Amino acid sequence: MSSLARHFQKAIHGTFDFPRAAASLQLAPFSTSALALKQMPPRPKPPPDHELEESYLKGSGPGGQKINKTSSAVQLKHIPTGIVVKSQATRSRSQNRKIARQVLADKLDVMFSGEQSRSAIVGEVKRKKAASAAKKSRRKYRKLEGAEEAPAGDAKDPEAAVPTDGDSDKGDPHTKGPADSSKS
Repeated sequence: MSSLARHFQKAIHGTFDFPRAAASLQLAPFSTSALALKQMPPRPKPPPDHELEESYLKGSGPGGQKINKTSSAVQLKHIPTGIVVKSQATRSRSQNRKIARQVLADKLDVMFSGEQSRSAIVGEVKRKKAASAAKKSRRKYRKLEGAEEAPAGDAKDPEAAVPTDGDSDKGDPHTKGPADSSKS
């Protein structure tokens, strides 16, 4: 098969060969913000089992009879710090155990690392994104308000377009003013 025939076959079937150099490049994430390119700290590991006191409780709230009758809610107490975490996010005890351990690990990370903890950094990233979106929205609506005011503000004398109290009643036949009072 000639190279021209291979080229047309690739174009028809949508298969294209990329150079080997391009395949070895690592692509950046879809977001191009500096915050997204910053490396996030790893998720904190749950504490070892010997530091935990685990108990199973009957759940409450929505979820039906299964939640109220089975002991699927999990309560973990970190013995060295005294932090207590309860999870009844699902109807499964094993999933609630995983969730409770992760929540406890996050709380311990915040307690020990403070501003350098993963949840604090994620919160800061979210706050900056929200502030940026709000700023963009304000800029957009400010620009729209400026475009609406330009046609209305074309008159050279802004007070000439607004009638005064004395002028508005005299020439209008649909309003009751001094001109209409003689008809009554």
